[in-house]
Amino acid sequence: MTASSAPRSQDEAPDERVVLLDESARAIGTADKLLVHDTCTRLHLAFSCYLFDHDGNVLVTRRALSKATWPGTWTNSFCGHPQPGEAIEDAVRRRGGQELGVALEDLRVVDADFRYRASDSSGIVENEVCPVYRATVSGEISANAHEVMDWTWTHPAALSKATTLTPFAFSPWMVLQMPSLMSTTATGGGGGLANNFRSPGT
Repeated sequence: MTASSAPRSQDEAPDERVVLLDESARAIGTADKLLVHDTCTRLHLAFSCYLFDHDGNVLVTRRALSKATWPGTWTNSFCGHPQPGEAIEDAVRRRGGQELGVALEDLRVVDADFRYRASDSSGIVENEVCPVYRATVSGEISANAHEVMDWTWTHPAALSKATTLTPFAFSPWMVLQMPSLMSTTATGGGGGLANNFRSPGT
């Protein structure tokens, strides 16, 4: 499925800030999101979320080509950054609406302590304490094209196998998060992931 091209008024504000952290994951200040991500990005707070339908399929998205890091890469359902003073679960719900036009049900944490550092081919670094969540959704996905260029539902076991066999096709944080996600997911059968993915516009 491809994303809607219609912009949304609730997209990230130009002055959005992130919460900076020390090595013990304690908040030590804030920084402009657009300025903090560079070749020596300071450690900051983020989150990842995986959305499931009522049949147990997980939603994976393809990052828009306009994204500063990992453009065009398949990744988890959505990510984001809590604003200063914003509870993480409130931020997850807010971002689910902004990126995918959905309300979340049964939101729960998968890995509260996940942390990673990765460098994009452009040299820009992601350096985040990034709790991982999962939630259930019903209804139609209405993806924001400024964030998501394509998306599909797939079986978790197929996704896990694909990240193992072809990790280069996915965001590095999703590859690292899959073991924790799978530990909370009934695996079993499922079709091949290659059959589920579609090219943009198809």
